[in-house]
Formats: sequence, C-alpha cells, structure tokens
Amino acid sequence: MTVAPKKRLGQHFLADENILGVIGRLAALERGDVVLEIGPGLGVLTRYLADRVGHVHAVELDRSLEPHLAGLAARPDVDLHWGDALALDLAALAPAPEKLVANLPYNVATPLVVESLNGLPGIGRWCVMVQREVADRFFAAPSTKAYGAVSVLVQLAARRTGVHPVARTVFRPPPNVDSALVAFERLPLPARFDWIKAVVEAAFAHRRKTLPNSVALAGLASRERAAAALEVIGRVAETRAEALAPADFVALAEAL
Repeated sequence: MTVAPKKRLGQHFLADENILGVIGRLAALERGDVVLEIGPGLGVLTRYLADRVGHVHAVELDRSLEPHLAGLAARPDVDLHWGDALALDLAALAPAPEKLVANLPYNVATPLVVESLNGLPGIGRWCVMVQREVADRFFAAPSTKAYGAVSVLVQLAARRTGVHPVARTVFRPPPNVDSALVAFERLPLPARFDWIKAVVEAAFAHRRKTLPNSVALAGLASRERAAAALEVIGRVAETRAEALAPADFVALAEAL
C-alpha cells in the first residue's frame, strides 16, 4: 500500500534507513529511554526507536497513515496518539518522555521545538530532523541574518551536541530544501522563562525597529521604560534585538 505525502502537512517520509544509525548516535539512545516522536509518517523511525528504547510516544495528525502504523500501535512499548502535537497535552503523557527524537513536519518544526523548551520540562535531549536553515537558526550567533527569537530561546534552554547534514534523497518525496539533524541537550532554564520568552518574541517582532519601539508595539512596556532597561544593561536606546546575546535578554527581561 502506497501513500502520497501531504504537502500541506509538511510531510517528507524517511525512505533511506541508513540515516537511522546517525539519529541513534546523536540521540544517545539507551534501553530505558522514553522517547517522544512527532510525525512518525510511515513508522520507519518509530520502529527503529521502539526496538532500542523502553517506550515510544508517537504523535501523528494524518489519520490516513493509520494502516501503516497499525502494527506499531499493537506493541506494548508504543503509544500512538492521534492529533495536532501543538494542541495535544503532551505534558500529560505517561510515562513522561525524556527525549524528543523526530523527523519533524517542516511547517511546524520551529514552534514544536520552542514550545517543548518549557512546555515539556522532562525532555533532556532533542534530536530532530529539520530544514537546514532552521537547524542553523537554532544556534545562530548574534548580529547574523539567521539569528532571531528562536535562536535566543533555544540557546537559553539547551546546548548543541551535534549536527549532521542530510541528503535530500533520504526522503520521499525529496524536499526542495536541504535538511539537517541537530541534537541538543537541556540546560537549566532561567527563572521566569515565560516572561523572558515574551520579551524576546516582542523584541524580534519588528527586526528593523529599535528594541524599545518593538517592545512598545507589543504592549509589554513603554518605549521610555524599555530604553531605561537597556541603559541598565549597558546598551543604548537605538539597539536592535539582533545585537543582544541570549544572556543579555535575561538581563533585559529582569530590568523590565
């Protein structure tokens, strides 16, 4: 039985199993792991994981894939959850996942990773397949084109442990973009991470504007208050978000 990947869902199914060993190495899989996989597709990665870890939670939106995943759903060490991963209460999964290992649907990869940083505190390691430009964005340096809100948030919550470029030919259909596996492990979250996240997202919402103007447009603080907070951390009012390192945003959020 064949199935046509749905472009609107960002589906690109794994077709070359040689990449699985790389995923296993970067994910540092262990027999007792509880793994969350989002977008199992045809179950190629799911089977690999289930044979090597203690338990797999696989979250799939596309019900047309049910026949392809039926065998996996029957396994006692696999729980198949149907629905939108951004809408499901993944924090309530039991046993609680400790690693997120997935070929993420391209159209929701960034919000899924960002939401997992504080929404899934039990996750200690990520190994995700994403567009190469997204992988670059996660750990981009300040004052570069790739640097943005997701860069700051990921770097405040985790450190990169590995990256591996992936050929387009490992997918069906081959995507029109390059891909990469990126692995990272959790760092202790700064206090009041939700507030820091709000400040970061507001700061980058209007990249060409100065940071006080962006913060004011988001309604988080007046332009004057934001400028005063920048002065507290040793920055001028004309500073733009891309000039601040992740640690600077922690200080700015505290000053605000």
